[in-house]
Amino acid sequence: MLISYIPTEQGYKMKIVLDKAKLESSKFATFLSREHLLANLAMVAVIIFWGISYVSIKVTVNEIPPITMGLIRFAIASLTLVIILRRVEPQTKLAKSDLPKMLLGGIFGITLYFIFENIGVKLSTATNASLIVTVVPIITIILDALFFQTRISFMKLTGVIIAVCGSYLAVTGNGKAELNSDHFNGNMLMICAMLSWALFTLVNKSLQKKYSGLFLTTYQTIFGTLCFIPFSLYEYKEWKLFSPIALGNILFLAFFCSVGGYLLYTYALKRLDVALTTIYLNLIPVVGVLSGYLILKESVLPIQLIGGLITLFAIVIVNFELLTLQHRRE
Repeated sequence: MLISYIPTEQGYKMKIVLDKAKLESSKFATFLSREHLLANLAMVAVIIFWGISYVSIKVTVNEIPPITMGLIRFAIASLTLVIILRRVEPQTKLAKSDLPKMLLGGIFGITLYFIFENIGVKLSTATNASLIVTVVPIITIILDALFFQTRISFMKLTGVIIAVCGSYLAVTGNGKAELNSDHFNGNMLMICAMLSWALFTLVNKSLQKKYSGLFLTTYQTIFGTLCFIPFSLYEYKEWKLFSPIALGNILFLAFFCSVGGYLLYTYALKRLDVALTTIYLNLIPVVGVLSGYLILKESVLPIQLIGGLITLFAIVIVNFELLTLQHRRE
């Protein structure tokens, strides 16, 4: 604070003047800490929503055919996202030249991903699906090297090899590939889903520089939803009225996981370090395994948990290298 003396009829009186710069700095620090807290709470909500989503899918596909369930879920999500996009970015338009990539992103990131995931969860368990999700970053690294000739360092290669071993244990459970087992087939479909998601992230590489995350998510969700329609027709013989429980789970998946989860994640991503958000995302399998055990009473073999932990360790290795390179550049 500043101390100054001002003249009065009785003489000079001391006047205390607060240092405006310090006051504003203090307010800014308070604002930052509040923003940081909210961003962390947002990420906690995201991992809870996305972790529990496997349980919600498992419950729903017991009543509604998996592809039809995906169509209903993303039809609701599409409508919600369109309303939000028109309010936030009313002037943004999709360039015609980007239409093929946007469509491809919708097919890989929405249609194929959730066809594989929904059927995979139906055949396997929510717990297994949660464990297999850990393989996504590793698949992305491999595809990035194949399609974009990105150099794989020794550390990344080590991480890939460790992750493959961990994923094998998580998928097979007993170390043996039982090809006729529903669980094994469901786990393999989950691997296909992760492959589809990795391709989706590569397709989005160039689009992310031109459009906002909200714009990309909205349009790709719309295209992905439309592509569900022809596939869902194969399930028309299984169509029937479903229970309020199934409806509640679909609404949870649409509003909390597809729309709310995305909005909270982008909010946190703008305010937190990428490394921190990555650590949060790596906790999704943990939430998935716990929710599968507590809500559905699913069992998981110790060897599968070990496989999941091995894969997470591989991701830590890769992220450690990325962080080291980032610090060197700074």
